[in-house]
Amino acid sequence: MQTLILIVVSAALLAKVIWEGWLILLNMREVRRRRHAPPKALREVMDEATYRKSVEYTLAKSRFGLFGEVYGAVVLVAVLFSGLLPWAYDLFGGGSSASVWREGLYLVAVMILLSLPGLPLDHHAQFRLEERFGFNNSTMRLWITDKIKGLILGVIIALPLLAGILFLIDWIGPWWWIWAFVVFFVFQLVMMVLYPMLILPWFNTLTPLPEGELRQRLMALADRTGFKAKTIQVMDGSKRSGHSNAFFTGFGRFRRIVLFDTLIEQLSEEELEAVLAHEIGHYKLGHIPKMLALSAGFGLVSFALLAWLLQSPAFIEAFGFHHAQSGAGPAFLLFALVAGLFTFWLSPLMNRLSRNHEYQADRFAREKGPGADPMIGALRKLSEKNLSNLTPHPLYSAFHYSHPTLLEREAALSGQNRGRSA
Repeated sequence: MQTLILIVVSAALLAKVIWEGWLILLNMREVRRRRHAPPKALREVMDEATYRKSVEYTLAKSRFGLFGEVYGAVVLVAVLFSGLLPWAYDLFGGGSSASVWREGLYLVAVMILLSLPGLPLDHHAQFRLEERFGFNNSTMRLWITDKIKGLILGVIIALPLLAGILFLIDWIGPWWWIWAFVVFFVFQLVMMVLYPMLILPWFNTLTPLPEGELRQRLMALADRTGFKAKTIQVMDGSKRSGHSNAFFTGFGRFRRIVLFDTLIEQLSEEELEAVLAHEIGHYKLGHIPKMLALSAGFGLVSFALLAWLLQSPAFIEAFGFHHAQSGAGPAFLLFALVAGLFTFWLSPLMNRLSRNHEYQADRFAREKGPGADPMIGALRKLSEKNLSNLTPHPLYSAFHYSHPTLLEREAALSGQNRGRSA
């Protein structure tokens, strides 16, 4: 049985790496094929020089992504099959008689250690790749500070949560996984409220949108569409990157609209209204609770699988642990490390759902906001400013794009693609 588990995990890892690599190469070939000029329908989006730059940006990210995929697989193989995890478990004094805090500390410490090989890649992406194409605004000091803050927050948040879930295993018995799921789901809901108030300000400065015509326009839109936001805030995203975004966080009276300062600089007031109408559309059309319900379903299944694996000695023994002498920590860790090898294949289904939501929110912005043209104008400007790939390969897009392409969204907004969900 242990040999079978190792074969299945190894095959899953190899299949993912090969498929991901092939998708990246397929997408690069598609981009190169169109590198000299964008599709006729999109020639107004970028001038020739900007389009060539977007192609080079896409190809550079693809080459880096291909290396990162192989690098990550090598690290995972080393971690899973070298005996490092059982050695670290013994080092931390883990075992069937260890406290839930010790088991939780083992999990947190190992996940922190496993993040270290990725730091050189993060650094290269920020200070070489993004810098080369004019997007990096961060400094080394800010980058290091962000990592330290993330580490502190990770320990403060993850350790009590993990210890609490591990405690339920001994306290409740066989049905612990149901209550663990409830605890985890409630934790997610609480974090949706706390994130903009306590965590986001650790990294960014949020200021109220100043009084003026723009604020009046956006607040009028919120009132007109029944979206009662507590405030509209501007985030200083430009201190790290030239990329732009907009989002809302929280729910109920804790709801807040957040605009990147780069977004305000790049779009006209009418286009900003269209972008906000799109975000409001996600709320009014019930996309948030739908995605939460889907996440809850996945979470419940995950905890059920984890409970089953805890009763299967062969799972952790295949990777060098001794089931009789181990607590729940090793099974939690191994599950976290290998689950992505299998859930990856669900990406097209999840992305398809997300893209349908984007079409629906676009239609909401067209009907309840300033109309189709400002939304199209905003999408075009954002594609240009972010050097977006205008011509991804459809198969690559299915696995990696949670949003439709610019051409697809323009067609839907212009009424040329009425067969889409809307």
